Amino acid sequence: MMGIASLQLQEAINKWGRVDALVNNAGTTKFVWDHGNLGGIDAVDFQNIYSVNVIGPFQMVRASKIHLLKSENPSVINISSIGGIKGIGSSIAYAASKGALNSMTLSMARNLGPIRVNAVCPGFIEGEWLKKGMGEERFEATKQHIKNTSPLGKTCSPESIAEIIYNLIVASELVTGQLITVDGGVSLNL
Repeated sequence: MMGIASLQLQEAINKWGRVDALVNNAGTTKFVWDHGNLGGIDAVDFQNIYSVNVIGPFQMVRASKIHLLKSENPSVINISSIGGIKGIGSSIAYAASKGALNSMTLSMARNLGPIRVNAVCPGFIEGEWLKKGMGEERFEATKQHIKNTSPLGKTCSPESIAEIIYNLIVASELVTGQLITVDGGVSLNL
């Protein structure tokens, strides 16, 4: 029986006839901001978060590898998070899963050449998903704090992250094994 990764890949092959790039953008979390609150996350939460944030990207790369190798400039972009670099974010399970995704990115880059494998690690992204998870008041306060204290005085937008992804796929033929932090310099202040 064909797995979901194989089914998704087959849909792309049917539509486009080939695969040049794979962007692993699915992600999930459980919002437990206090990482010291170990009772807020249980084993099932960890398994669910790892299933989407780590195992899902692995399965997609595994299913896509043979097709990517037919491309002139094959690329995999894993969407990670600053949380996976700094051990911060919506929950300890989320930070751990994105750290695992970062390690997997490095291992794949080292071993899957000529496929280029990189991770984009955004910081705070203005959007409804994060606003809902943080609550409106915390979201707005965090956004204003970032604008007041970060070197560039800006927060990420979905469009700013898409631009980085596009450039990694199209214009960066020699970039592989990189964890690219996109946060307007916020992480310089942490």
